[in-house]
Amino acid sequence: MSIDRLNHNHLYYFWAVAKDGNLTRTARLLRVSQSAISSQIRQLEDQLGEPLFAREGRKLVLTEAGRIALGYAEEIFATSGELQATIRRGRAREHSLRVGAVATLSRNFQESFISPLLGQENVRLQLRSGSFDEMLRRLSDHQVDLVLSNRRPPSQRERGWRCRRIAKQPVSLVGHQRRRRFRFPGDLKGMPLIVPGRGSDIRTEFDAVCEQLGFPLRILAEVDDMATMRLLARDADAIALLPSVVVRDELREGVLHEWCVVPGLFETFYAVTVERHYQHPLLRSLFVRDEEDILAMEHDEDRKPKRR
Repeated sequence: MSIDRLNHNHLYYFWAVAKDGNLTRTARLLRVSQSAISSQIRQLEDQLGEPLFAREGRKLVLTEAGRIALGYAEEIFATSGELQATIRRGRAREHSLRVGAVATLSRNFQESFISPLLGQENVRLQLRSGSFDEMLRRLSDHQVDLVLSNRRPPSQRERGWRCRRIAKQPVSLVGHQRRRRFRFPGDLKGMPLIVPGRGSDIRTEFDAVCEQLGFPLRILAEVDDMATMRLLARDADAIALLPSVVVRDELREGVLHEWCVVPGLFETFYAVTVERHYQHPLLRSLFVRDEEDILAMEHDEDRKPKRR
Protein backbone atom coordinates (compact mmCIF):
# COMPACT_ATOMS: atom_id res chain seq x y z
CA MET A 1 0.00 0.00 0.00
CA SER A 2 1.47 3.39 -1.00
CA ILE A 3 2.44 5.80 1.75
CA ASP A 4 -0.04 8.45 0.59
CA ARG A 5 -2.92 6.08 1.41
CA LEU A 6 -1.84 5.37 4.96
CA ASN A 7 -4.57 5.95 7.52
CA HIS A 8 -3.31 8.76 9.75
CA ASN A 9 -5.60 7.61 12.55
CA HIS A 10 -3.76 4.28 12.62
CA LEU A 11 -0.45 6.13 12.51
CA TYR A 12 -1.49 8.43 15.35
CA TYR A 13 -2.29 5.55 17.73
CA PHE A 14 1.02 3.86 16.86
CA TRP A 15 2.87 7.17 17.47
CA ALA A 16 1.14 7.69 20.83
CA VAL A 17 2.02 4.18 22.08
CA ALA A 18 5.59 4.42 20.76
CA LYS A 19 6.13 7.75 22.53
CA ASP A 20 4.67 6.59 25.84
CA GLY A 21 5.91 3.01 25.72
CA ASN A 22 2.88 1.68 27.58
CA LEU A 23 -0.31 0.52 25.85
CA THR A 24 -2.50 0.61 28.96
CA ARG A 25 -1.45 4.11 29.95
CA THR A 26 -1.83 5.41 26.38
CA ALA A 27 -5.35 3.97 26.16
CA ARG A 28 -6.27 5.66 29.42
CA LEU A 29 -4.85 9.03 28.30
CA LEU A 30 -6.64 8.85 24.94
CA ARG A 31 -9.84 7.56 26.57
CA VAL A 32 -10.16 4.56 24.26
CA SER A 33 -9.99 0.85 24.92
CA GLN A 34 -6.76 -1.11 24.66
CA SER A 35 -8.36 -3.41 22.12
CA ALA A 36 -9.25 -0.42 19.90
CA ILE A 37 -5.65 0.83 19.93
CA SER A 38 -4.28 -2.68 19.31
CA SER A 39 -6.64 -3.10 16.37
CA GLN A 40 -5.54 0.22 14.85
CA ILE A 41 -1.86 -0.70 15.18
CA ARG A 42 -2.43 -4.17 13.67
CA GLN A 43 -4.12 -2.57 10.66
CA LEU A 44 -1.12 -0.26 10.22
CA GLU A 45 1.23 -3.25 10.46
CA ASP A 46 -0.83 -5.07 7.82
CA GLN A 47 -0.59 -2.03 5.54
CA LEU A 48 3.18 -1.78 5.99
CA GLY A 49 3.78 -5.51 5.89
CA GLU A 50 6.03 -5.44 8.96
CA PRO A 51 5.53 -5.76 12.73
CA LEU A 52 6.14 -2.44 14.50
CA PHE A 53 6.34 -3.73 18.06
CA ALA A 54 7.83 -6.81 19.70
CA ARG A 55 7.10 -8.04 23.21
CA GLU A 56 9.88 -8.42 25.76
CA GLY A 57 8.15 -9.83 28.80
CA ARG A 58 5.35 -7.37 29.54
CA LYS A 59 7.01 -4.53 27.65
CA LEU A 60 6.43 -3.36 24.09
CA VAL A 61 9.61 -2.45 22.23
CA LEU A 62 9.96 -1.03 18.75
CA THR A 63 11.22 -3.26 15.97
CA GLU A 64 13.57 -1.85 13.34
CA ALA A 65 10.54 -1.12 11.15
CA GLY A 66 8.87 0.50 14.16
CA ARG A 67 11.81 2.86 14.71
CA ILE A 68 11.70 3.87 11.06
CA ALA A 69 7.92 4.39 11.21
CA LEU A 70 8.27 6.46 14.38
CA GLY A 71 10.74 8.79 12.66
CA TYR A 72 8.28 9.40 9.82
CA ALA A 73 5.39 9.82 12.25
CA GLU A 74 7.32 12.44 14.25
CA GLU A 75 7.92 14.43 11.06
CA ILE A 76 4.31 14.06 9.87
CA PHE A 77 2.74 15.27 13.12
CA ALA A 78 5.30 18.05 13.57
CA THR A 79 4.49 19.27 10.05
CA SER A 80 0.79 19.06 10.88
CA GLY A 81 1.30 21.27 13.93
CA GLU A 82 3.37 23.69 11.87
CA LEU A 83 0.61 23.87 9.25
CA GLN A 84 -2.04 24.74 11.83
CA ALA A 85 0.17 27.37 13.49
CA THR A 86 1.11 28.96 10.15
CA ILE A 87 -2.43 29.10 8.80
CA ARG A 88 -3.85 30.46 12.06
CA ARG A 89 -1.18 33.15 12.13
CA GLY A 90 -1.88 34.00 8.50
CA ARG A 91 -5.58 34.47 9.18
CA ALA A 92 -4.99 36.68 12.20
CA ARG A 93 -5.14 40.44 11.87
CA GLU A 94 -2.11 40.79 14.09
CA HIS A 95 1.21 39.01 14.21
CA SER A 96 1.65 36.91 17.32
CA LEU A 97 5.02 35.74 18.61
CA ARG A 98 5.11 33.15 21.39
CA VAL A 99 8.35 33.31 23.37
CA GLY A 100 9.32 30.72 25.95
CA ALA A 101 12.10 31.43 28.43
CA VAL A 102 13.91 29.28 30.95
CA ALA A 103 12.78 30.38 34.41
CA THR A 104 16.35 31.02 35.58
CA LEU A 105 17.01 33.54 32.81
CA SER A 106 17.38 37.24 33.62
CA ARG A 107 14.14 39.21 33.15
CA ASN A 108 16.21 42.20 32.03
CA PHE A 109 17.79 40.11 29.29
CA GLN A 110 14.38 38.87 28.14
CA GLU A 111 13.07 42.43 27.95
CA SER A 112 16.14 43.61 26.04
CA PHE A 113 15.81 40.78 23.54
CA ILE A 114 12.16 41.45 22.66
CA SER A 115 12.47 45.27 22.86
CA PRO A 116 12.34 45.84 19.05
CA LEU A 117 8.78 44.47 19.06
CA LEU A 118 7.48 46.38 22.08
CA GLY A 119 5.01 49.07 21.09
CA GLN A 120 4.71 47.94 17.47
CA GLU A 121 1.21 48.01 16.06
CA ASN A 122 -0.40 44.69 15.18
CA VAL A 123 2.17 42.72 17.17
CA ARG A 124 1.08 40.62 20.13
CA LEU A 125 3.64 38.93 22.34
CA GLN A 126 2.92 35.85 24.43
CA LEU A 127 5.60 35.19 27.05
CA ARG A 128 5.90 31.83 28.78
CA SER A 129 8.32 30.69 31.47
CA GLY A 130 9.22 27.26 32.78
CA SER A 131 11.89 24.62 33.08
CA PHE A 132 14.30 23.99 30.23
CA ASP A 133 12.73 20.61 29.39
CA GLU A 134 9.20 22.02 29.53
CA MET A 135 10.06 24.85 27.16
CA LEU A 136 11.69 22.46 24.68
CA ARG A 137 8.58 20.26 24.75
CA ARG A 138 6.41 23.29 24.00
CA LEU A 139 8.72 24.24 21.15
CA SER A 140 8.58 20.72 19.72
CA ASP A 141 4.75 20.80 19.90
CA HIS A 142 4.66 24.27 18.24
CA GLN A 143 3.17 25.86 21.34
CA VAL A 144 5.97 28.46 21.33
CA ASP A 145 7.97 29.87 18.41
CA LEU A 146 11.22 30.44 20.27
CA VAL A 147 12.94 29.48 23.52
CA LEU A 148 15.45 31.74 25.26
CA SER A 149 17.97 29.85 27.36
CA ASN A 150 21.45 29.95 28.85
CA ARG A 151 21.97 26.30 27.89
CA ARG A 152 22.27 24.49 24.59
CA PRO A 153 19.61 21.85 23.91
CA PRO A 154 20.74 18.23 23.83
CA SER A 155 20.71 16.12 20.65
CA GLN A 156 20.21 19.07 18.33
CA ARG A 157 20.50 17.03 15.16
CA GLU A 158 18.07 14.30 16.24
CA ARG A 159 15.35 16.65 17.44
CA GLY A 160 15.76 19.27 14.73
CA TRP A 161 16.68 22.09 17.14
CA ARG A 162 18.29 25.19 15.75
CA CYS A 163 20.40 26.84 18.41
CA ARG A 164 21.72 30.35 17.83
CA ARG A 165 24.12 32.11 20.18
CA ILE A 166 22.75 35.61 20.60
CA ALA A 167 24.89 37.11 23.36
CA LYS A 168 27.73 36.39 25.74
CA GLN A 169 28.80 38.46 28.69
CA PRO A 170 31.12 38.21 31.68
CA VAL A 171 29.87 37.22 35.11
CA SER A 172 30.52 39.69 37.93
CA LEU A 173 30.59 39.92 41.69
CA VAL A 174 28.12 42.63 42.66
CA GLY A 175 27.32 44.24 46.00
CA HIS A 176 26.80 47.49 47.87
CA GLN A 177 29.37 50.25 47.68
CA ARG A 178 32.73 49.34 49.16
CA ARG A 179 35.21 51.76 50.72
CA ARG A 180 38.29 50.16 49.28
CA ARG A 181 38.90 48.38 46.02
CA PHE A 182 37.92 44.71 45.90
CA ARG A 183 40.78 42.43 44.91
CA PHE A 184 39.93 39.06 43.40
CA PRO A 185 40.44 36.41 44.61
CA GLY A 186 42.04 37.37 47.92
CA ASP A 187 39.20 39.54 49.27
CA LEU A 188 36.67 36.80 48.44
CA LYS A 189 37.79 34.65 51.37
CA GLY A 190 35.18 34.66 54.13
CA MET A 191 32.75 36.93 52.25
CA PRO A 192 29.06 35.88 52.34
CA LEU A 193 28.01 34.91 48.82
CA ILE A 194 24.71 34.67 46.92
CA VAL A 195 25.27 32.21 44.09
CA PRO A 196 23.24 30.36 41.44
CA GLY A 197 22.09 26.81 42.23
CA ARG A 198 24.28 23.81 41.51
CA GLY A 199 22.46 23.11 38.24
CA SER A 200 23.84 26.33 36.78
CA ASP A 201 26.85 26.33 34.45
CA ILE A 202 28.00 29.56 36.11
CA ARG A 203 28.01 27.89 39.52
CA THR A 204 29.86 24.82 38.24
CA GLU A 205 32.62 26.91 36.68
CA PHE A 206 32.86 29.25 39.69
CA ASP A 207 33.19 26.30 42.08
CA ALA A 208 36.00 24.92 39.91
CA VAL A 209 37.82 28.28 40.00
CA CYS A 210 37.56 28.51 43.79
CA GLU A 211 38.64 24.91 44.23
CA GLN A 212 41.83 25.72 42.33
CA LEU A 213 42.38 28.71 44.61
CA GLY A 214 42.31 26.36 47.58
CA PHE A 215 39.74 27.91 49.93
CA PRO A 216 36.08 27.09 50.68
CA LEU A 217 33.26 29.45 49.83
CA ARG A 218 31.00 31.02 52.42
CA ILE A 219 27.59 30.51 50.80
CA LEU A 220 24.77 32.61 52.20
CA ALA A 221 22.16 31.53 49.63
CA GLU A 222 21.87 29.30 46.56
CA VAL A 223 19.22 30.66 44.21
CA ASP A 224 17.93 29.22 40.92
CA ASP A 225 15.79 32.21 39.96
CA MET A 226 17.61 35.32 38.71
CA ALA A 227 14.77 37.63 39.78
CA THR A 228 15.21 36.43 43.36
CA MET A 229 18.98 36.82 43.11
CA ARG A 230 18.42 40.41 42.04
CA LEU A 231 16.31 41.11 45.14
CA LEU A 232 18.79 39.45 47.50
CA ALA A 233 21.73 41.27 45.93
CA ARG A 234 19.91 44.54 46.54
CA ASP A 235 18.68 43.86 50.09
CA ALA A 236 21.17 41.45 51.70
CA ASP A 237 24.56 42.30 53.15
CA ALA A 238 26.39 39.97 50.77
CA ILE A 239 27.89 39.85 47.31
CA ALA A 240 26.14 38.17 44.40
CA LEU A 241 27.60 36.17 41.53
CA LEU A 242 25.62 37.01 38.39
CA PRO A 243 25.74 38.59 34.92
CA SER A 244 25.53 42.37 35.22
CA VAL A 245 22.44 42.48 32.97
CA VAL A 246 20.45 40.95 35.83
CA VAL A 247 20.99 44.06 37.99
CA ARG A 248 21.30 46.55 35.13
CA ASP A 249 18.94 49.10 36.67
CA GLU A 250 20.51 48.89 40.15
CA LEU A 251 23.99 49.43 38.71
CA ARG A 252 22.86 52.42 36.69
CA GLU A 253 21.15 54.01 39.71
CA GLY A 254 24.09 53.33 42.05
CA VAL A 255 22.13 51.02 44.34
CA LEU A 256 24.64 48.25 43.57
CA HIS A 257 28.21 48.31 42.36
CA GLU A 258 30.25 45.89 40.29
CA TRP A 259 33.10 44.82 42.55
CA CYS A 260 34.89 42.84 39.86
CA VAL A 261 34.48 40.78 36.71
CA VAL A 262 35.34 37.15 37.45
CA PRO A 263 38.21 36.22 35.09
CA GLY A 264 37.26 33.65 32.47
CA LEU A 265 33.65 33.26 33.65
CA PHE A 266 30.86 33.97 31.16
CA GLU A 267 27.16 33.36 30.64
CA THR A 268 26.05 32.63 27.11
CA PHE A 269 22.51 33.30 25.92
CA TYR A 270 20.90 31.16 23.24
CA ALA A 271 17.78 31.36 21.08
CA VAL A 272 16.42 27.90 20.27
CA THR A 273 13.99 27.32 17.42
CA VAL A 274 12.89 24.19 15.60
CA GLU A 275 13.50 23.47 11.94
CA ARG A 276 10.51 24.74 9.99
CA HIS A 277 9.63 25.23 6.35
CA TYR A 278 8.37 28.74 7.12
CA GLN A 279 10.30 30.65 9.76
CA HIS A 280 8.33 33.15 11.83
CA PRO A 281 8.69 36.62 10.19
CA LEU A 282 9.02 38.48 13.51
CA LEU A 283 12.15 36.55 14.44
CA ARG A 284 14.23 38.26 11.75
CA SER A 285 14.13 41.64 13.48
CA LEU A 286 15.31 40.00 16.73
CA PHE A 287 18.19 38.03 15.22
CA VAL A 288 19.83 40.81 13.19
CA ARG A 289 21.00 42.79 16.23
CA ASP A 290 24.49 42.60 17.69
CA GLU A 291 25.35 41.66 21.26
CA GLU A 292 25.95 45.24 22.40
CA ASP A 293 22.42 46.16 21.38
CA ILE A 294 20.83 43.21 23.16
CA LEU A 295 22.85 43.72 26.34
CA ALA A 296 22.63 47.54 26.29
CA MET A 297 22.94 48.95 29.81
CA GLU A 298 21.52 52.40 29.06
CA HIS A 299 17.74 52.57 28.55
CA ASP A 300 16.38 56.07 29.00
CA GLU A 301 14.22 58.50 27.05
CA ASP A 302 17.20 59.79 25.06
CA ARG A 303 18.54 56.39 24.13
CA LYS A 304 16.15 53.72 23.01
CA PRO A 305 17.33 50.27 21.97
CA LYS A 306 18.33 50.34 18.31
CA ARG A 307 15.87 49.23 15.66
CA ARG A 308 17.20 47.56 12.57
